Amino acid sequence: MSVIFVVLPLALLLAAAAVIAFIWATRRGQFDDLDTAGLRMLHDDEDARSRRREPGTTPSDSRRAQRRPADS
Repeated sequence: MSVIFVVLPLALLLAAAAVIAFIWATRRGQFDDLDTAGLRMLHDDEDARSRRREPGTTPSDSRRAQRRPADS
């Protein structure tokens, strides 16, 4: 029974800390836009590929050029 005198205040402190952290995060704008970050990862790879290629080449052309050793 004496354990409850230790565990109950610790549980209340932990719950209060979680509520304070949640309020702090919402006031700082952490939950304003939850969708953009998840969607951005779908488009980043396409943008990086298009920047690496020279205009007028296909993706397979740029891969062949990268594998080919430089003429010396």
